[in-house]
Amino acid sequence: MPHTRLSAVLAAALAGLALLLAGCDRTDESAAPGDADAITLAVIPKATMHVYWKSVLAGARQAEAELQGVRVLWQGPAREDDRADQIALVDTFIQKRVAGIVLAPLDDKALVAPVQRARAAGIPVVLIDSGLADADAAVSFVATDNHRGGVMAGRHLADRLGRKGKVIVLRYLVGSASNVRREEGFLEEMGRHPDIEVGSSDQHGGPTVETALATSEALLAKFGPGEVDGIFCPNEPMAWGMLRALDAAGRAGQVRLVAFDTSDRLLAAMTKGHVDALVLQDPVRMGYEGVKTLVAHLCGETVPQRIDTGVTLATPENRTKPEVARLLHPPLE
Repeated sequence: MPHTRLSAVLAAALAGLALLLAGCDRTDESAAPGDADAITLAVIPKATMHVYWKSVLAGARQAEAELQGVRVLWQGPAREDDRADQIALVDTFIQKRVAGIVLAPLDDKALVAPVQRARAAGIPVVLIDSGLADADAAVSFVATDNHRGGVMAGRHLADRLGRKGKVIVLRYLVGSASNVRREEGFLEEMGRHPDIEVGSSDQHGGPTVETALATSEALLAKFGPGEVDGIFCPNEPMAWGMLRALDAAGRAGQVRLVAFDTSDRLLAAMTKGHVDALVLQDPVRMGYEGVKTLVAHLCGETVPQRIDTGVTLATPENRTKPEVARLLHPPLE
């Protein structure tokens, strides 16, 4: 590399470092998030339209408001199966030289190389929601204990079924680490109940409600009335697709359903008795902790390798308790 070019690169790096260190010491009178000299972070969710991701954004914005001189750029794929788009977003933000990236990887293997490229470029990455096959690629992982949540779902469904009967699982997407962990936890719990048969555990609902609906209709056609007693869905789109299929078949409320996450439509279904329980994450805290942890790392602090944001089971009986209601009605950006 020519000497003049090397000098320019070093000068730019030193200027960025000086800005970062200044940002770590700013007070309430210092630069606001929208200022031109703010430290810029990218937050890349799996998608942007679902209620869950809007709650993650609300948490990221809360952290941005508290951290003087920090600006958050929010951008994600339109669909939760668009790995190519998410990879392109990571590379784009690397090229833009953001100070750091908060990422919810769509695929635990496909996103390893982009995160490694960010690290090689001196751009640290904090993972939220889902992990990667390379656990050392990121500086921290902020997420739900998804395996524990799956076990909780399975235990509750087993109790509601009197620990006997037939259940099915509507899986999500291959490579979605968070959902896979939920499915694994649920199936492990089912294995502790010898009188419960798992009729199907290999069908994937895909990235949208419509794809989930199609798979659910096929499953309900295979397992007719009286042939399935309980169903587990690992996220809100899968649950809503299954509920639509159950309703169309006249079986809503007849088959016990436990799912992950919340939305107004799932709450309405719980009120009707069509949903037995919802395993709740804390997406607001996830977005908040993701941004705060990244900034702490940038400021030279030692950050935890793993931050558990908690998991709670909501039922018709406890849904009005303050600690449960807060998670059932998260703020949206």
